[in-house]
Amino acid sequence: MIFTQLIYGSLLIVGTVFIQVAFISTLTYCLHVLSNWLARPPFQLKTVLILSAMVLWLVAGLSVSAALWAGVYLVIGAFNSLEPALYFSIVTFSTLGYGDIVLEPQWRILGSLTAVNGLIIVGLNTAVLVEAIARIRATQHGTSGGYHLH
Repeated sequence: MIFTQLIYGSLLIVGTVFIQVAFISTLTYCLHVLSNWLARPPFQLKTVLILSAMVLWLVAGLSVSAALWAGVYLVIGAFNSLEPALYFSIVTFSTLGYGDIVLEPQWRILGSLTAVNGLIIVGLNTAVLVEAIARIRATQHGTSGGYHLH
């Protein structure tokens, strides 16, 4: 059962990384398309709008990944309905881990891999947001150094 959990978890991690990279690629493309708009004032309002949209988009990617985990939890019979499977998946994916819903012992390693996956995706999103902010600021201030969105 341990190897089954490791295989499921590894495949899910790969799948969610692909999902999040697809969301990030879309985001990168949109930033490129909007670079001329972002380079013109008013900067503050545009920055607030674009960063808010970026965060919401990345959270949508996280939500799709959590739903994928929930679906697998349903398929393997760890949960009987969607709500607790999705709740557990989101709470574990976010590493919040309330502990009010727990997996049966035969699936605990899979639950831990859900948390590991969440850390990976949240870290990836953080890196993307930091880089995007640097590029937006460079575009708005006309600086170079490889940070232009063009």
